Amino acid sequence: MIKYLGSKRLLIPRLLTKIDAIGGLATAADLFSGTSRVGHALKKHGLRCSANDHNVYAHTLARCYVAADADRVREDATALLRELMAAPEHDGWFTENYCRQSRFFKPENGRKIEGIRIKIEALSLDPTLEAIALVSLMEAADRVDSTTGVQMAYLKSWAPRAHKPLELRLPAILPGPGEAMNLDVLDAAREVEADLVYLDPPYNQHSYLGNYHIWETLVRWDAPDIYGVACKRVDCRDPARKSAFNSKRKIEATMRELIAAVRGRHLIVSFNNEGFLDRELIEEMLGTRGDVTCDVVDYKRYVGAKIGVYNPSGEKVGAPTHLRNREFLFHVALDR
Repeated sequence: MIKYLGSKRLLIPRLLTKIDAIGGLATAADLFSGTSRVGHALKKHGLRCSANDHNVYAHTLARCYVAADADRVREDATALLRELMAAPEHDGWFTENYCRQSRFFKPENGRKIEGIRIKIEALSLDPTLEAIALVSLMEAADRVDSTTGVQMAYLKSWAPRAHKPLELRLPAILPGPGEAMNLDVLDAAREVEADLVYLDPPYNQHSYLGNYHIWETLVRWDAPDIYGVACKRVDCRDPARKSAFNSKRKIEATMRELIAAVRGRHLIVSFNNEGFLDRELIEEMLGTRGDVTCDVVDYKRYVGAKIGVYNPSGEKVGAPTHLRNREFLFHVALDR
């Protein structure tokens, strides 16, 4: 899966252990699904999962990793990726902006990315196959990018992986049903009921749309107006696309509203000690729905932090202040 700020890869074993300890769970809902790493793990663990995210690229990841049934689509998806690898290269808007105006990808890979994306658009695919193709392309591009892992900036010198040729691979789709939604999180919380509801909200000012704007553009394929050295989408600055969870002023009230809206038997919330809300406040909020327990997980910070602090031109301008964080994993058996 793509490199991702706030990825819960290392937290998943702890989460699955907690789920096993609860017992008797058949359905789950991940309302901030991101890369769908958690939703994919829940589905693999035997739960029927619904995954929601308001960003279109994240919704596409959920359509692939949570909603797609591998038994139904694996053969067709494999043949499709072979066809797409043979698509002619194209040197157009994407290559100009993300390989020349900015330097996220080498031009030879940019032309391949662009050619494949044009081919996907031309095929008018079934929605599930389209999602698998787009996720394969996103992940292929991620393997040859020249960043520290986020798209706020690119490296001053090409990363070694940027010189590798682009290669489509079949995503690790799973057998069985699932659901993917593209809703505001409050709407999703009111609409979906599950044995387990999992919340992993943004916890500080860093916007996922701003950090992964290229994936949003690659999926939407809308050639948006752009700004800045990183050629970000102008809607990264649109207040309508800003999450209240990225606002220190708004996050508490929105989190309270979300917790009150959750429908299910159990609620698990993941939060970080670098977030706008501290542990005690979250425990107080969750206590309105039932008794709260909290596991504290110590882990290394995201890889970009270890590399250093970079400006929009990709120049290193500072060193990280700390290399370890604490993740809080709250659990509430919902009784009110």
